[in-house]
Amino acid sequence: MLILSADEIRRIYTMKDCLEDVEQAFRFYEEGKTVTPMRTSIDHPLMGANTLYMPAYIEPIHYTAVKVVSIFPQNAEKGKNVLQGILLLTEASSGEHVAVMDASYLTVLRTGAVSGVATKYLARKDSEICTVIGCGAQAVGQIQAMMEVRSLSAILLYNRTPSKAEELQKTIRKMYPNWKGTIEIAPDANSAVHAADIVICSTRSSTPVFDGSYLKKGTHINGIGSYQPHMQEVDLTTLKRSDKIVADTKEGVLHEAGDFLIPVREGTWSFDRLYGELGEIVTGKKKGREHPNEITFCKSVGSAFLDTMVASRIYQKAKQLGIGTEVNFRPLIRNEKVNNQMNEAHSNRGAL
Repeated sequence: MLILSADEIRRIYTMKDCLEDVEQAFRFYEEGKTVTPMRTSIDHPLMGANTLYMPAYIEPIHYTAVKVVSIFPQNAEKGKNVLQGILLLTEASSGEHVAVMDASYLTVLRTGAVSGVATKYLARKDSEICTVIGCGAQAVGQIQAMMEVRSLSAILLYNRTPSKAEELQKTIRKMYPNWKGTIEIAPDANSAVHAADIVICSTRSSTPVFDGSYLKKGTHINGIGSYQPHMQEVDLTTLKRSDKIVADTKEGVLHEAGDFLIPVREGTWSFDRLYGELGEIVTGKKKGREHPNEITFCKSVGSAFLDTMVASRIYQKAKQLGIGTEVNFRPLIRNEKVNNQMNEAHSNRGAL
């Protein structure tokens, strides 16, 4: 079994790689070649946290995986990571468990790549100003993806705690030292949204983070932060003004997207307004952006088939490059069998 750390994954697997793999994963999903049970979420009410268990199988690549992600917001105050994850990858032809890898960075990458694929098909080609609301760990992957699929000239950051926006500003500058664009910290979310061609919502908010009336015509929105029924980043105005509303998977948003579920419960919105799934657009079954004035919105709650795809590619690349730590559990299993046989023989002798 190969063990891979986040640093090792960073060394060998780029956002460009991830965008290609995530787009292919959506094709497999749309072709009915993935199996993804609904993820199990275990809440930790005392900590305001939760742990997600996410299995999936992709038939064409013969891999299955289980990802476990814990999200503990209070960790930020303790100097610990808010998002922590691990993934077990299994080769589905033999059932051999071939890798265990850090899933925190993997999750940031693939979540960013989902928004990147959505932006590729739904945002205007000339989009160059990106507003990011919520400057936590996931925001880094979102910006990486936007930089790959569009030629940005400016990034606007807004966070309720300004210091988080300042930290992200420094991180992005360090990641892209030769980029000539500007990175500014916005005084409020609405003004940042009004200036944007692309809006990214990456928060755990239970109330909308901006007023949809501030959206310009032609804006594309990626909503990735609210992934539970009680969370809501996007308001009803945004839903009503959006010409195309797309989900990463319809099943996922029907169960988990508070952005939709809350207005549905209130009787102010219906899932009939959902234009389609991202896989339908990637495969050409439905059109992406058709007009420069369209407002488009892609809602993503995440799906484990994406993690399985990305993890399999990381594993294959690591094997090719000789990256990671090999751990062999098989001798231990053999020893256990020998011990069991010896114990059984000893027990039988004692019974005679």
